[in-house]
Amino acid sequence: MTATPEAASGARNRRKTRTGVVVSDVADKTVTVLVARQFAHPLYGKQVKRTRRYHAHDETNQYRMGDTVRIVETRPLSRTKRWRVAKLVDRAEG
Repeated sequence: MTATPEAASGARNRRKTRTGVVVSDVADKTVTVLVARQFAHPLYGKQVKRTRRYHAHDETNQYRMGDTVRIVETRPLSRTKRWRVAKLVDRAEG
């Protein structure tokens, strides 16, 4: 059996998404998003927190520090940018 074109294109639409807080908006058309995740330690079961910073593309420079945003995986835009801001989840106070 061969894969249908619909099935092949369906895999492309399942891109990874992350939700995090903008911690830097200094660069032009780029924001740095801090994404936190929590998981159980495989051996001890304790809840462990880990954070990671992603550089995300912000075409209109509309997102500010403290904003909660959803980012989605995309093609490489620069050496460090592989994500773009999909939408604003919550605007920061002020």
